[in-house]
Amino acid sequence: MAERAATTGKEQEARIDLVLEGGGVKGIALIGALSVLEERGFQTQNVAGASAGAIVAALHAAGYTSAELQEIIGELDYERFKDRAWEDQIPFAGSYLSILKDRGIYEGNEFLEFMSGLLEDKGVRTFADLIRDADEDEARYRYKVQVIVSDITDRRLLVLPKDAPKLGKEPDDFVVAEAVRMSMSIPLFFEPVKFLNQETGREHLLVDGGMLSNFPVWLFDSSSEPEWPTFGLLLVEPEPRTTTLAERMPPVEASPGGIEAVVDYIKSLVWTMLEAHDRLYLEKADFARTIAIDTVGVRTTEFDLTSEKALELYRSGRDAAERFFEAWSFEGYIAEFRRGREHSRRREVAEQMTRAAMS
Repeated sequence: MAERAATTGKEQEARIDLVLEGGGVKGIALIGALSVLEERGFQTQNVAGASAGAIVAALHAAGYTSAELQEIIGELDYERFKDRAWEDQIPFAGSYLSILKDRGIYEGNEFLEFMSGLLEDKGVRTFADLIRDADEDEARYRYKVQVIVSDITDRRLLVLPKDAPKLGKEPDDFVVAEAVRMSMSIPLFFEPVKFLNQETGREHLLVDGGMLSNFPVWLFDSSSEPEWPTFGLLLVEPEPRTTTLAERMPPVEASPGGIEAVVDYIKSLVWTMLEAHDRLYLEKADFARTIAIDTVGVRTTEFDLTSEKALELYRSGRDAAERFFEAWSFEGYIAEFRRGREHSRRREVAEQMTRAAMS
């Protein structure tokens, strides 16, 4: 990693890296947390995100303020992103044909156009427009944003633009909106992005980054003591011990059988995967730098979200960030977690279970 320019104490204290978790429309809460970071004078150096986190991360890196983002989401009709192809217009069988033909119900073109327009309004098209440090050799620090994508063809996690060469593309030339479109492609609900590797001739199917890593808070870590903190913005369920997964999911409608039953079964599996990410376990070092945001009962694909509920999500993000900074200390984090002391929640849980079994 290239040498970073010398900074004053105040400039150093203001710098942060951010990692934003995905969560569909629940990502509105991330903007609320960002507003608190801005008010406290933090300056984002590197930001990464998966799915909805990738959307907010890219727009944040492009220069949108939390106030601008709040205005955008306040006026946004999420139903517009449910764009359908011709086969979807066929009564009763449309969605099923779309899944069989294109592997997803919604086209995703409306979202791509929307995202491209927002980025272009800030002068951003490719990742070359988001270079943070042109002298930086390591790609994860060279660009202002990294987008998490799942490559289901090669069954691996991609971090774009860092991993663009794995798709036969130069990082600088990769289109930011396309990377975000890949990352938000919730399986079955949105068509996967088909990307042809011009070097190998292979076509890759790229989907929601949260499939493989929904919260890569480790992405910007180095082996030495960090010069500034990385904060993770994590979306959590309200009262996870009392709110069951079934209560957070839409009701399952009975299918007559055949292909309809198979598709409904797959949709149910996807819903379960999206809503049941393990929020209860994080290593202590990661949890200590994580702002956990209550998602106030909103589901990942609740596209008919009301403006009132969107505002509630935004406020929840603000409240979570305010609570976090009441106790946060970067010096304390360094002393506790980055100077050789061992911490393991796995070991602690094992020890607790052993003591319970012996008592």
